[in-house]
Amino acid sequence: MKRIASKRDISAGVKHLRNSCGRLAAMLEECPPIPLRLSQPGFEGLCSIIVSQQVSKASADAIFGRLRSIVDPLLPEGFLAAGEEGWKAAGLSRPKQRTLVEISNAVLEDRLDLEGLCSLPPEQAIGDLVAIKGIGPWTAEVYLMFCAGHRDIFPAGDLALQEAMRLGFGMEERPDEKTCRAEAEAWAPWRSVAARILWAYYAVRKRDAMPVA
Repeated sequence: MKRIASKRDISAGVKHLRNSCGRLAAMLEECPPIPLRLSQPGFEGLCSIIVSQQVSKASADAIFGRLRSIVDPLLPEGFLAAGEEGWKAAGLSRPKQRTLVEISNAVLEDRLDLEGLCSLPPEQAIGDLVAIKGIGPWTAEVYLMFCAGHRDIFPAGDLALQEAMRLGFGMEERPDEKTCRAEAEAWAPWRSVAARILWAYYAVRKRDAMPVA
């Protein structure tokens, strides 16, 4: 399985998409260089994704920074030991607390191997992740993109991607998940880079953007 591991891989994907899709090429003219945005697989990387859901980038950065200062190193056993007082001090909502407790227990009980699943086929890896209560397809797909380096993942349920398509493709209404997934088929095998382009375009248009569940 080919992966995104460096800026060179991003550049290869951008070149392919610029040459094969006029609409993405037009978006790229308005965007700064497309970032790599790759983290180490594991609990900390998945925590960051959970924290980022449905909040602005600034809020996510602040919450995650507080969490890392409270739980250092950010590992499942340390997270559980912090307890509700620590989670509340970090600014975690109750739903996110519950999800991270489920993930912590799954890792400690060997029901979830966050490093090992990175080498699995995407469908199997996503299945392993969504089997944990609180993890949905968006979280699983974003984890495979940014922690496992999968190069052909497209989290079509992401509201920022949908809005970027509406803005960039001249659509009257924001497309739904099914429509976005169908549009993205043309961008294989570089759908993870296409998603990065759309997020970058959304950030240019909206100024405060990151993946949004």
